[in-house]
Amino acid sequence: MSDISTLPTCATPARALPRGACDTHAHVFGPYDTFPLADPRPYTPAPAPKAHHLAMLDRVGFDRGVLVHGSAHGWDHRAMLDAIAHAPDRLRGIGTVPGDTTLDELKKLHAGGVRGLRFTDVAGPTAAQQFDGRVGFDALHRLAPLMRQLGWHAVIWANAATLAEHASSLRAWGLPLVIDHMGYFDVAAGVAAPGFQTVRQLVEDGSAWVKLTVFRNSKEPGTHQDVQPFHEALLRANPERLLWGSDWPYLGMTTYRPTPAALLDLLDRWTDSDDLLHRILVTNPASLYGF
Repeated sequence: MSDISTLPTCATPARALPRGACDTHAHVFGPYDTFPLADPRPYTPAPAPKAHHLAMLDRVGFDRGVLVHGSAHGWDHRAMLDAIAHAPDRLRGIGTVPGDTTLDELKKLHAGGVRGLRFTDVAGPTAAQQFDGRVGFDALHRLAPLMRQLGWHAVIWANAATLAEHASSLRAWGLPLVIDHMGYFDVAAGVAAPGFQTVRQLVEDGSAWVKLTVFRNSKEPGTHQDVQPFHEALLRANPERLLWGSDWPYLGMTTYRPTPAALLDLLDRWTDSDDLLHRILVTNPASLYGF
């Protein structure tokens, strides 16, 4: 097991977070002697067990957190479920399952604190490869009726252009939608690009929630100023559909690694109202995840 010093620095934000604040996007991995990685897998993460995740939440000031199942564990949710069981009043989970999963199997995940499923359709070097622990929109089509019975939502990680292509069907599934990483847009295309405008419209009309995770879209590490116009457009779109996620422990970040505290300081600077900040960090996630 790795020492916590090997993981991204967990400093304290400049301003204390409000009571009930929630980080809606993080992952746990391992320990690998108990919860081994899948083989094959799309990536090999450093261990980030529950103790490290809880230490991060404590250091930064989060009372609550949402864990997203990491595809490096394949279909094995035990690492995430074990973390939730350790702090069931504090943590919730988002799973990833094959399209033929039964309602009884989903009910078991629900009992373990899972409140939604993640579906991935992003461009990249592994996009055409099939790995356990990652499913696309075809699985959502098959699972949506079961998810509705449980009151779950669908988490969508897709490029903004893909979201634009599938916007009608996403609405038709009748599920609350949560868009990862602000819609994973092309920052060079600008706020007026059709892909980002689709994301903004889904948020504006209440069809989707969006996680304000700026750094995955930015070409300006550290300041992320290129993403600020997109962030401001989403703040204006619908304050009741905004969430915040750290994306700890920052998979795939090598030359630049953010910290939760620095990203929260940025959120504070870019959000001109304490009431809106409270809604993003406390009220909205409490409503969506059932805290």
